[in-house]
Amino acid sequence: MIITSHPLPKVSSELIKFLQEKIGLNQKAMELGLRQSELEQAPLPIVLWSFGLLTLRQYIQVIDWQKEQRNI
Repeated sequence: MIITSHPLPKVSSELIKFLQEKIGLNQKAMELGLRQSELEQAPLPIVLWSFGLLTLRQYIQVIDWQKEQRNI
């Protein structure tokens, strides 16, 4: 379990769409990840990876996508 003391910003709908459409996460995986991310106040990609819902390769894809979004 990862717990931080600072509240994180809400997960963007674009990230959710990317995870579902490009990575292929199903609704149940997303619900678990979002719930756990909020509970732990941890970044969604880290939570998904720590629960085994993302492979390391997929995790890196998500991080790369997030970096691209910041540069747009």
